[in-house]
Amino acid sequence: MLRKIRIFLAAISFLCCTLLFMDFTGTASSYFGWMAKIQFLPAVLALNVFVVVALLVLTLLLGRVYCSVVCPLGIFQDIIAWVRRRIVRKKYSFSREKKWLRRVLLLMFIVSLALSATSILAKLIEPYSAFGRIASNLFAPIWQWGNNALAAAAESADSYLFYSTEVYVRSGVTLAVAAVSFVVVVVLAWRGGRTYCNTVCPVGTLLGFFSRFALLKPVINAEKCINCKACETKCKASCIDLANNKIDYSRCVACMNCIDACRKDALTYCLKKKAKNEKEVGKREEEQPENASRRSFLITSATLAATAAIKAQEKKVDGGLAVIKDRKEPDRKSHIVPPGARGVRHFAQHCTSCQLCVSSCPEHVLVPSGNLHRFMQPEMNYDRGYCRTECTRCSEVCPNGAIMKLTEEEKSSVQIGHAVWIKKNCVVVTDGVRCGNCAHHCPVGAITMVPLRADDEESPMVPAVNTERCIGCGACEHLCPARPYSAIYVEGHERHREI
Repeated sequence: MLRKIRIFLAAISFLCCTLLFMDFTGTASSYFGWMAKIQFLPAVLALNVFVVVALLVLTLLLGRVYCSVVCPLGIFQDIIAWVRRRIVRKKYSFSREKKWLRRVLLLMFIVSLALSATSILAKLIEPYSAFGRIASNLFAPIWQWGNNALAAAAESADSYLFYSTEVYVRSGVTLAVAAVSFVVVVVLAWRGGRTYCNTVCPVGTLLGFFSRFALLKPVINAEKCINCKACETKCKASCIDLANNKIDYSRCVACMNCIDACRKDALTYCLKKKAKNEKEVGKREEEQPENASRRSFLITSATLAATAAIKAQEKKVDGGLAVIKDRKEPDRKSHIVPPGARGVRHFAQHCTSCQLCVSSCPEHVLVPSGNLHRFMQPEMNYDRGYCRTECTRCSEVCPNGAIMKLTEEEKSSVQIGHAVWIKKNCVVVTDGVRCGNCAHHCPVGAITMVPLRADDEESPMVPAVNTERCIGCGACEHLCPARPYSAIYVEGHERHREI
């Protein structure tokens, strides 16, 4: 019964988290956005003390149920393991804990996180962000292609129940990282079940320390056990050692597979019984030095964690009619981060490149960066659209506190950059034609048209930018007809300010 409850809750959790990254309508985030905010590392970076404490207390009470019910990457491994059992029917066997590897990876993760959340290592192995990249880069296109097929079928039947959406690669580098992560996780899960969770994942290692002291956990009754090894072969965490009647609770993810498999009721989910005979007591005393060193290591790691807490595909057609030249990205002195990020530094310290904001952006303005210093972190790109003042989607879905929630009114007064006019690129100067596209579409009226030559009122009109009023939305850059470089582009600000 416990196993069925766990599977039911895990299925709901996985579907909700996956929909967050695949949904292009914005509906899922309004209902399931909280699922991203209860993930462990996003809660730590967002300084959401209530969620962090709740997850730790949950682990101390029930063990690593976070890994088996809440974490989408953990549940994804369970799905792979289930498929493997259906195809290969290969049984699991007990494997010893790779302590040194777990500790080294956790320590490296915490140190890199303490230095900066932009650390490549932290981005690659953190489970929620890794799954987010897999879902948004691999699962989402399949979902969208399926939707487009339904839209085409519905249109042929004179129905508009579905509408097609554009499918494109936002970043080749991020796609490659997502593909490699997918292959690694699938191979490890296929061969050994929860190998990634119990060897690589820093969140699993940290929660594994607390799960050793969990109030409720699977307990082996040696008197009832007939050593049939049914529990051991079903344990996807490979943490049951029947030869010594022991369970490695640091790796147990409370999946309840062992309890469900045992036909003699030799395994129960209850309070851990204390050793009664002197031999067991002596054995525990021998292990105390090791446990003490392990405890001090993890306490140090937890302290460091607390300290840490305190190019895309380009548009080819204009209106679907005239073929135009490729647009080239302007050489910005400072890249642009979204409104609500407060500035480049705050954004870099909190963003783990989970790609949830990228998936949620309806204008396709946010794209993952290929720059090594901000590897895979979202930044603004105005090739496919511009940041509309009435859209606050990214600030609503960000679970890490990298993009603080804004209202429409607050967003329209946040300056993330300012427009810069390049005279030599403007079609008014190069082609001698009238334009004014940038001024006409500026949502805040920061661009006005003035004579090219001040002493000649009959001279062509060119844009003049009021940098104090411009908010850096990118409407002018996106809609500028000049090619290959726009005649007007947005220069990012290191720190955002309110105007």
